[in-house]
Amino acid sequence: MAYGVKIAKGNAYKRAAAKRRHIRIRKRISGTSERPRLVVTRSNRGITAQVIDDIQGHTLASASTLDASIRGGEGDKSAQAQKVGALVAERAKAAGVEAVVFDRGGKQYAGRIAALADAAREAGLKF
Repeated sequence: MAYGVKIAKGNAYKRAAAKRRHIRIRKRISGTSERPRLVVTRSNRGITAQVIDDIQGHTLASASTLDASIRGGEGDKSAQAQKVGALVAERAKAAGVEAVVFDRGGKQYAGRIAALADAAREAGLKF
């Protein structure tokens, strides 16, 4: 089945492919109040993680490389992704979330995405 994703010039083919993958994933994955969705958004410079209850439409916890505790920190991008994973898990636990559904956002589960997920698991968040 084809998905309606507009394609422009330049690097848009990769973005359109990622958008199609994310649409396929989101057909199966949805966050509830018992198990919200942990969404990971990765760019070339940073990474963001949000814990979202899709039924109510609320973000319960979030963390990013732009947070004051992580910004300008030591290490490469994978180390920063680990810090974001630990921070979002800590904030989610403080909000009363024990288990989440992982949404990789159409990106490949490797590198920074896997580092964030592993750090969140080590911090006590169940997938």
